[in-house]
Amino acid sequence: MRPTEVSTPLAPSSTSVAAPEAIPDGEPNTGQLAVPHGEADQHDRHGHPPANPVGKRLAILSLTALGVVYGDVGTSPLYTMRETFSAEYGLTPNAANVYGILCLVFWALLLVVVFKYLVFILRADNRGEGGVLAMLALILQKQSRAEDRRRRMILIILGVFGTALLFGDGVITPAISVLSAVEGLEVATPGLQPFVVGIAVVILFVLFVFQKHGTSRVGRAFGPLMLLWFLTIGTLGLIEIAREPQILAAVNPVYAVRFMGEHRFAGFAVLGAVFLAVTGAEALYADLGHFGKRPIRLAFFVLVLPALLLNYFGQGALLLRMPQAVENPFYYLAPRWFLYPFLVVATLAAIVASQALISGAFSLAQQSIQLGYSPRLTIVHTSQREHGQIYVPEVNKALMVGTLLIVLGFRSSDALGAAYGIAVTGTMAITTMLFAVVARTQWNWPLWRVVLLSSCFFVFDFAFLGANALKIEQGGWVPLAIALSILTLMTTWKRGRAILAEIMLRSSMPLDLLLADIGRKRVHRVPGTAVFLTSVTDGAPVVLLHHLKHNKVLHQQVVLLSIVSADVPEVEDAERLQVTALDHGFFRVTAEYGFMETPNVPRILMMSDRYGLRARPGDTSYFLGRERLIPTGRSRMPRWRKKLFSFLSKNARSATEFFGIPPNRVVELGAQIEF
Repeated sequence: MRPTEVSTPLAPSSTSVAAPEAIPDGEPNTGQLAVPHGEADQHDRHGHPPANPVGKRLAILSLTALGVVYGDVGTSPLYTMRETFSAEYGLTPNAANVYGILCLVFWALLLVVVFKYLVFILRADNRGEGGVLAMLALILQKQSRAEDRRRRMILIILGVFGTALLFGDGVITPAISVLSAVEGLEVATPGLQPFVVGIAVVILFVLFVFQKHGTSRVGRAFGPLMLLWFLTIGTLGLIEIAREPQILAAVNPVYAVRFMGEHRFAGFAVLGAVFLAVTGAEALYADLGHFGKRPIRLAFFVLVLPALLLNYFGQGALLLRMPQAVENPFYYLAPRWFLYPFLVVATLAAIVASQALISGAFSLAQQSIQLGYSPRLTIVHTSQREHGQIYVPEVNKALMVGTLLIVLGFRSSDALGAAYGIAVTGTMAITTMLFAVVARTQWNWPLWRVVLLSSCFFVFDFAFLGANALKIEQGGWVPLAIALSILTLMTTWKRGRAILAEIMLRSSMPLDLLLADIGRKRVHRVPGTAVFLTSVTDGAPVVLLHHLKHNKVLHQQVVLLSIVSADVPEVEDAERLQVTALDHGFFRVTAEYGFMETPNVPRILMMSDRYGLRARPGDTSYFLGRERLIPTGRSRMPRWRKKLFSFLSKNARSATEFFGIPPNRVVELGAQIEF
């Protein structure tokens, strides 16, 4: 490692930007202080809802959950039944097929959404937070690094790949939801068919552009809008069921068995379309931290499930009475006079479903950064009151480009149906695997119970996954390609930071030796406080050694600050800091943050005041390291991955902004590192 230059900001007009010295494996890279807002009677101090809300608060949370949690699964009736009778399966809408498919849809909703997610998966929360990465962090709390490295690595790869699949889902869901809604124009006014793709592109473009303004205001309307949506689709379905009440017999599982036995391979293949009815179930778990278990379950059983079943069975009744409606049974449920208002409501519901996935991608990006699987990105908190309202511009741009390309490439929801299911089924299968580990290691379930329950989950996980795998050639490769690309980026960043941390550790100096040397040489001291951000929690950081070598001076107070990540969503303030006073005015400060929090360095210094470390903002300077990575070293990483890591590091958000450091108080020290 060779020193290069020293920049000397500190002038008020300085805009010097610095990257921190190697942040350790798993250390968070964040910028702004996460200030959890919310009324005391509504949320806890971290912005989470109460564990067991009742009365009015329960009703409000349940209504809000409609707009965030159930947007995706709630808009599935737009395309599910139509997809099951797609030409590729060769099924005609006769009574036997309609009963068989409805039976499959009914039991898919009960087994996947109710039995798997609402009953069991929601229990695997990480201090109130859900999602694949939260579950992975929960598992890793009891997985020692030295205990079983291979097992630990397998779990990490599974969790990261599940996260990558969800990013792929975030690209496809807005495309298929909005396209399906706008395709109602083909029923209302067939002459507008050539404009469907263009209208969908415009709606999606506006949706992504609007993200920078935040969704807190519009979010308040999401719940009532989805309430209107579920009441509407349930009522339309009920009207049609009243005309053909015998359709309710489709709940009998015998119809599904007969259907599968008669059609065999085609029956298995159509499971890929049936699965569309439960896409969005993964959002139940991912949004757990925003609403809690009780409101999510209440909203589903009281409104979502009845409305979905009424609509699906209503579409089935319509097909028995009017088989030609198979081209779009959802919109044919509506009376002619109601088509255009229904189209507007459907489009708004599709936007809500899209927003839920986009916001989910932002949250996943934040968790990935905190847990060390992503470079620093811009994280903007868009609401002062609502927990989890963030905007990540880089992720938003990537989602927008990907979604618009998919709409222009596939051009219809029918074509997109082949690409949709593979990402969600993959995520669900990975969730089952991680759940089994949680049940065994965290809850100490007996092995027979874990195997029995996991086997039940795997039966329908792999059945749906296998059916969707048949569509890889027709478009299922798209989410897989997206997921594999993101997996490569995340694992490359994780491995690269670990290697860089090892290099920095070898280049550091034992702190006791440095302090002894400072005492002997009587280094000149100047007023003020110097803060050195470092990943080295034991020795003297390289950036400090370079500062002494070049400037030959030290401030009266020297703070060695390390920020580390915990495998929990939030860390209590009482457990946040460890401050150790050393000789010669040195302080060792370690600040611990959860994966749902964003550290702020000036705030850390303010909190350190009660430990005897008093740093005036106007007299504090921040010394950061900027690395120039040269991929010519002997580290065990392929050269192409070294170049990729170097590219990611170069384009990561500056540490000055990311850690909330005043840019006119930064001193930047550069170094060339061969790795």
